[in-house]
Amino acid sequence: MTYAHPEYLIAPESLAATIESSPDNLRIFDATVTLVPNPPGYKAVSGLSDYESGHIPGAAFFDLMNDFSDPDSEFNFMLPTAERLQAAYRAIGINDDSNVVFYSSGHPMWATRAWWMLYSCGHKQVAVLDGGFARWQSEGQAVATEVPRFEAGNMTVNLNPARWVDKSQTAAAISDMNTCTINALSPGVYSGEAEMHYGRKGHIENSMNIFYDELLDDGSFRPAAELRSVFEKKGVLDKPRVITYCGGGISATIDSMALTLIGYENVAVYDGSMGEWVRDEQLPLITGSQ
Repeated sequence: MTYAHPEYLIAPESLAATIESSPDNLRIFDATVTLVPNPPGYKAVSGLSDYESGHIPGAAFFDLMNDFSDPDSEFNFMLPTAERLQAAYRAIGINDDSNVVFYSSGHPMWATRAWWMLYSCGHKQVAVLDGGFARWQSEGQAVATEVPRFEAGNMTVNLNPARWVDKSQTAAAISDMNTCTINALSPGVYSGEAEMHYGRKGHIENSMNIFYDELLDDGSFRPAAELRSVFEKKGVLDKPRVITYCGGGISATIDSMALTLIGYENVAVYDGSMGEWVRDEQLPLITGSQ
């Protein structure tokens, strides 16, 4: 069994060959963000210094924390307006015909978040480097420190609202038998047994736990048959619609991308996720395993 959409992933060897051919429309971006302990959770730190110390040749830095997060939101990493997104994509040199590849030097969720955003904006050619910078280096590919400069792009954003849901839509899905809501966090955080939490422990009522790590093998996506098996065992594929969430709409994009890879496309990310949900004391949280 192969991926329904293999074009959304690219292996290091294939990317290296593409770089060697030097197509004018290739745009590679390092979307790295680093999480440092900040009990009871984590604090996000820009990955710019990691990028500057070494990156894939021709790659520019994709600033998820600033340029591609809503500056007017009280929550981190919230999706900007379509107008802001279009301006930001154009500023970093993305055109409508650009072949875009995202990667991160740490956790793959930053690359999948960047991918999900651009995918939701209707861009046709966008992929994630499978295994990220770690796999790139382990396979002996070249590393550079030069920073590329691109002319302003002409990309047109056609944001698909069906790729995102807000708090009220997620709350409504609790009683919707046609929607499967997935918590992508670790089993301990999902159950409330872990020390780490987002202000209140537990998970959204009627949401199931599919830890993003179940979908990965050493930072790369598992084969299509294995991904399908994970979702089938939980009955996810029997539902016509899926909502994914996590702590802040980042690791949830791993689950969302995995579903898309195997051809399940009616999936949305709850952008505010637990960071927003826990602030509203009227919204229930359930503790315990599923």
